[in-house]
Amino acid sequence: MTARKIIIDTDPGQDDAVAILLALASPEEIEVLGITAVAGNVPLPLTQKNARIVCELAGKTDVPVYAGCDVPLSRKLVTAEHVHGKTGLDGPVLPDPSMPLTDGHAVDFIIHTLRAQDAGTVTLCPLGPLTNIATAFQKAPDIVDRVQEIVLMGGAYFQVGNITPAAEFNIYVDPEAAEITFKSGVPIVVMPLDVTHKALVTKPRNDAFRALGTKVGIAVAEMTDFFERFDKEKYGSVGAPLHDPCVTAYLIRPDLFTGRHINVEIETQSELTLGMTVADWWRVTDRAPNAMFMGDLDADGFFALLTERLAHL
Repeated sequence: MTARKIIIDTDPGQDDAVAILLALASPEEIEVLGITAVAGNVPLPLTQKNARIVCELAGKTDVPVYAGCDVPLSRKLVTAEHVHGKTGLDGPVLPDPSMPLTDGHAVDFIIHTLRAQDAGTVTLCPLGPLTNIATAFQKAPDIVDRVQEIVLMGGAYFQVGNITPAAEFNIYVDPEAAEITFKSGVPIVVMPLDVTHKALVTKPRNDAFRALGTKVGIAVAEMTDFFERFDKEKYGSVGAPLHDPCVTAYLIRPDLFTGRHINVEIETQSELTLGMTVADWWRVTDRAPNAMFMGDLDADGFFALLTERLAHL
């Protein structure tokens, strides 16, 4: 089996960190060509730093990390320290990274990589706002047809919004970038809140991370200990949803997920529903399908995979 080549575009974030760790722990299935940081959960100086912290935690200091866009395409940046803490990785005490940022802009890295690799062999995995992806598509339209697939975390339908009544955070932060991405024609797989809210870190599942007894296992347990306080209070759930690892889990075990190939449009005008992913789940329009929108997952299988792979680091 040939490992799937991916670029992880991210705004770490505790759940982003777990998604990155899962990818780095799965070299037989996933080859991480690079990690591109974007402003989102916290501002860019922290997201690019956090991406390097996670690489060092995994012992994978050879993965290039690039800093990307520090503001959305046409809006002021909205962040989520109220969820992730002031650093974005609050919870464990992790040392500042010693590995440097790689020279160059994340957008240029995305463009260069897609041009340099064979067409249809690189998958983009956005875990945050889609600013870097849309900027790359606007700057170099020739790369759009070279993307194998985009597998992203963002949006919602049945779960509606988590940052506004109608919008999920990643899409809300830069709805114009999301619109460009969803209209690009690239095959898209979406992990919305409808799926990620079923990937709950219950106490037994978090105990399993901690029981690994490794730096990675303990750090992951401490991350979820921290950010679950927000979700448990907000949703009354038994644990925190691990949103972003659904993206990398899908690359390894797509059979864990089920969904529908439907049309998804992004609301960019309405003050009331800005950033909403208008998902035609019931296929009531004649708009052409443009995304595989996931609706369910095998949560036990997901956590078994995650625990087993984290043990490799």
